[in-house]
Amino acid sequence: MSDSILVVGGAGYIGAHMVKRLRRAGFPVAVADDLSSGHREAVLGAPLHVGDIGDATFVDRLLADVRPAAVMHFASCIQVGESVVDPAKYYRNNVAATQVLLDGMRAHGVSRFLFSSTAAIFGDPRYVPIDEAHPKAPINPYGRSKWFVEQMLEDYDRAYGLRSVCLRYFNAAGADPEGELGECHEPETHLVPLVLQVASGRRPHITVYGEDYATPDGTCIRDYIHVDDLAEAHLLALRQLLEGGASARFNLGNGSGYSVREVIEAVRRVTGHPVPVVVGARREGDPPVLVADARAARLALGWQPRHADLDTIVAHAWAWERRRAAALP
Repeated sequence: MSDSILVVGGAGYIGAHMVKRLRRAGFPVAVADDLSSGHREAVLGAPLHVGDIGDATFVDRLLADVRPAAVMHFASCIQVGESVVDPAKYYRNNVAATQVLLDGMRAHGVSRFLFSSTAAIFGDPRYVPIDEAHPKAPINPYGRSKWFVEQMLEDYDRAYGLRSVCLRYFNAAGADPEGELGECHEPETHLVPLVLQVASGRRPHITVYGEDYATPDGTCIRDYIHVDDLAEAHLLALRQLLEGGASARFNLGNGSGYSVREVIEAVRRVTGHPVPVVVGARREGDPPVLVADARAARLALGWQPRHADLDTIVAHAWAWERRRAAALP
């Protein structure tokens, strides 16, 4: 066993930020990614193993080569709508492939695992802010796939001693403060980069899906957390596992929410550009308010978000969007 950290999905949005943070903290890092949605250049020179974690032969070679002290798993399909029309893809990639990875870890004696989970495991909130005790009732295959893995991890801990930390994100946003990394999803489905693409001229307008919710301005409220703060929470959780800590589950958010309209106004304020808005119908399954209670992570990990201000999140994402827009033909 080495002291390397294996980051699965490390060429994607959050995984790449994690790779950069780990290397800055002095950890040797190896990345595994099939590059179906990740980007080779995003690993910033870290060793990259290209392959599918659902392939047991690839996983066996990977773990034998890296011999990691811990595995961090970010390699999931994440589009809620797609999961409804193609659930097989989500159960195959998010659940079955994760089990192949876990069984490979068992075979190679790797017993520490950090899992990128989601607020979607909670389904329609019964109360907000949402704490870890909130009932788990996912309403789409994406959320169910993540909840299945969380339950699998509980069973693997009891049966095999494989310790894990599941970190449940609310709305990841922002970009690397140094401008090297940011969101590159195709198609893009997240609000902040979509609005910024309007500001940069890459989109004609932003669609607001419903303005008759029971919120102050009628639009949905979400808890936006900076991707750099997510990486910091993972790093703190990793250190606890390496020091012998027990398995744990944490919600990650800032504990306050911003409406769709407030995000659009923040983009106008930060960029100085107009953002045309088109109002559309509500989307099925969009709760009015999703806000995290992240006190458990703050207390157990000593985690403190450093970029909680919406304008800061938007400013970092705007620097990345300008870089991307400038590179287009």
